[in-house]
Amino acid sequence: MIPPSPAALPRSPVADVEPPHDCPLCPRLVAFRNGLRAEHPDWWNAPVHAFGDPDAWIAVVGLAPGMHGANRTGRPFTGDFAGILLYETLLKFGLAEGVYEQRPDDSLRLKGVAIVNAVRCLPPQNKPTPEEIATCRSYYSLALDRLRNARILIALGQIAHQSAVRTAGGRLADHKFGHLAEHALPDGRLLIDSYHCSRYNQNTGRLTADMFEQVFERALAVRDRR
Repeated sequence: MIPPSPAALPRSPVADVEPPHDCPLCPRLVAFRNGLRAEHPDWWNAPVHAFGDPDAWIAVVGLAPGMHGANRTGRPFTGDFAGILLYETLLKFGLAEGVYEQRPDDSLRLKGVAIVNAVRCLPPQNKPTPEEIATCRSYYSLALDRLRNARILIALGQIAHQSAVRTAGGRLADHKFGHLAEHALPDGRLLIDSYHCSRYNQNTGRLTADMFEQVFERALAVRDRR
């Protein structure tokens, strides 16, 4: 089978600063990618580009592609359990339109939101190394530079939180991660933390749908006050 082509995916809102399809920067991730290309030649198996509105006022910062989600389909949070809660929540709050059908060619479109992962390639066991996170931060930083209207960041999990803080020039000691914690970053953006919408967090009750919705309710409340 033929893997999804870049032309078949929604255009990235930061297309001119995306990593190349065969990004060579992280040897461990390259080796893992190559192995998956041999095992699953019909999957995306490449750095996953950002998705959403180029004029977004919210940037959702994810961790990294999921094995059977974005690494398979080529679109962030598409095709895995985490994406169901994320996209249902965005649709509920009018931050998306269309229908999410867990495939990259569905009718889903984001409104005022863009999704950018802290790490663009699938890491083994979903655990990027500190070196891989730091290396990929250059792409995350470039993406944020392009998303000039994104004054509110929503970090899904601690790694996303750390990348957001460090990219803004902040100190982690001054910005402790916690669900619904808010941080005024040195670059003028507001960071709101959320537990990641992973299957594990949902199944264990660490994150409920109500808790996740509160994050976006807060973002909307902050926007309406500004």
